[in-house]
Amino acid sequence: MFVLIIGSAPDALEAQSFNRELFQQVVAINNAWNVRSDWDYCIFPDDFPGNRRPNENDEQRLIGSEQYVPLQNKYGGFVYSGGTMAFTAGYWVLGHFNPRAIAYIGCDMVYDEKKTHFYGRGTPDPLREDPTLKNLKAKSARLEAIAASQNCSIFNLSKRPKSNLVFRRNSLENIPEDPTPRRVNTELLKLVLEKEKSLGYFIKNGKYWKHLADFDQKKIDILDGLWNEVIQSD
Repeated sequence: MFVLIIGSAPDALEAQSFNRELFQQVVAINNAWNVRSDWDYCIFPDDFPGNRRPNENDEQRLIGSEQYVPLQNKYGGFVYSGGTMAFTAGYWVLGHFNPRAIAYIGCDMVYDEKKTHFYGRGTPDPLREDPTLKNLKAKSARLEAIAASQNCSIFNLSKRPKSNLVFRRNSLENIPEDPTPRRVNTELLKLVLEKEKSLGYFIKNGKYWKHLADFDQKKIDILDGLWNEVIQSD
């Protein structure tokens, strides 16, 4: 299975020209359901305004915290995986579909332009003060390493010069039908997952922001440094 995840960066509009037949599922994050009408799932946090949500029908489903929190918990929880919807969508896709490949577009999380989102200026979620979002590259490396352990490859279709995702850049036409994940340092992967478990920063209901005083930023930084070393090659 090949899954497309669409975010809200300006280049998300490039997804309008993608051949829908290449993807078994299309997952839109927050407002990205406006990019193209043939999405399958729209995933959003509880505070996403109701008047900006699409309508659900038999073919298009809405995914809220009741659906994604249990799956993100399966992969260690929000403190370790990063509390922003770009990563939440990735873990939900991994847990729900167990795909062979995931492609991201519109999720670089770079906000140094006047137009931050495809619809204009927004409030960039990853820029808020949050101990889980200090190192976005490390969080994306974690997602890719865990995906690789499920034999799933992750790609970034963005053509923007900068990105906070470490996923391989590629174009749709160059992604093979049966892609091979990048090599992972399996010993380091095991070590860092054990460190996460021993640290115990796990909030079952997903509302980690109510427990920020319990988290040591220096210890999270150490984990992030390890995650940055887990992916071995292209």
